[in-house]
Order: sequence, then C-alpha cells, then structure tokens
Amino acid sequence: MVDTHSHIYMEEFSDGGGDALARALAAGVTHIVLPNVDASTIAPMCSLHDRFPQHTSVALGLHPTEVGDDWREVVAQMEHSLEKGGFAAVGEVGLDLYWDTSRREQQLEAFREQLRIADRFNLPVIIHCREALEDTLAVIHEVAPRVRLIFHSFTGSPDDVKRIREVCDPMFGINGVVTFKNAQQLREALSEITLDRMLLETDSPYLAPVPYRGKRNESSYLPSICAKIAETLEVTTEEVEIKTTENAVTVFGL
Repeated sequence: MVDTHSHIYMEEFSDGGGDALARALAAGVTHIVLPNVDASTIAPMCSLHDRFPQHTSVALGLHPTEVGDDWREVVAQMEHSLEKGGFAAVGEVGLDLYWDTSRREQQLEAFREQLRIADRFNLPVIIHCREALEDTLAVIHEVAPRVRLIFHSFTGSPDDVKRIREVCDPMFGINGVVTFKNAQQLREALSEITLDRMLLETDSPYLAPVPYRGKRNESSYLPSICAKIAETLEVTTEEVEIKTTENAVTVFGL
C-alpha cells in the first residue's frame, strides 16, 4: 500500500518519523508521500526523506491556512526549490474557509500561483479544500485544466464527486474519515469515485481511523482505511491495495 498523504516528520513523532516509518513498513505500507505545510516544515520533511529515499517521496507547497502577508516570497522560494527537482508534487495547497474567511483573496491568489507553478513543472497538485468547493473548482477551471489533481482528504457526497468531474478528473484521497460512524455520505461516494480514481492516505497525525480514533494517527493505520473501503465496495482488500497502489505510482511517478 501507498500512504499518499502523511506528516510523520512532524514533532508529534519521535526520531523524526523514523520509528513511525518502520511501523508502517511492518504493516504493509511500502511508500509514503510527505507533503509539507509551510516553510518551517520543509527541513524535517526532507530530513526524513533523505534518510529513507526508497520509501518516501516529498511534495512542496504552502498550505492555505498558512497563507500570510509574505505568501508571495514564501511561494517564490518554494518555486526555486521545485525548479531544482526531487519533488513528486506541489502540495498541499488550496483553500480553507472553515476557520477564517478574512484571507480568502490571498488564499485564492496563492492557489492560482501554485497551480501555475505545477503546470510549469508538470507536477501533480495535492489539493486541500475545506468549505470552499465552488471557489476551488473556479480556480482550477481558470488556471489548471491540464494539471493532474488529487483532492486530498475527500469527505464529500456523490453529488460533490459529480460536480468536481464537471470541471476536472482528479484522484480522490480517502483517509480515516471513511471509518467514522457519521461519514455515511462519504461511503456512499466511494462507488461514484470508483477504485480507478482512488488513493489511500492517512493525513497523520490527524484523523485516525476506527479503531484508533482519538489517538495520534500514523501511516501504520492505513490497513484499517483500506479494509473499510473494501467492505463498502464489496471487494477484497487485495483489490483495493493493488489498484490504489497503481494509481499512486501513476499520478506521483513513483
């Protein structure tokens, strides 16, 4: 299995994420995509990748909740790093209007710019979209119709899937939310998404799946997510593992 979105390099983990990576490998997770959040998380993320390059890939972007007055300078520095190569994606980037709408315009501009950068370097984009689907789709339609996209931590309904597909044909990252009791609409959306467009992810240290809910999440919990998807779609876990791994290899160029 491939965990296509994990932050096990963060300070919540000992040994810079090395111990968590070892547990993930023991659980059957063969590769982990590590997106940064802001400028301060680049160094620990790259440090973990440098230690385990065969089992990790890195993505670079400015998370929407971290968009400040200096976002243009931060994104320009990240663009310079992306130009040197070695990154599997731009991300995670996008729009988050759940906590704060006061920086909506800055988030929109930062998202547009990072989509342009991804298009320039022919990299996929890991999208964070929270309470901002219409704005997100408007920007994608305007700037990046050709860019490979991943809707990270997708929790929407079958109608949301259809709405997204009117604009683009992305991959959908499914994480521990799919195991939550109150996530029935997401489970209903899985058959609309289909395995052909699905990726596994944990978003650790957040959103731990049942039966670990309430604990710090980590990549070794990915089998619980895989099992719930298989149960919902009435297929085997092996089918989910094989297809989502193929999808991850294709979209990220692993």
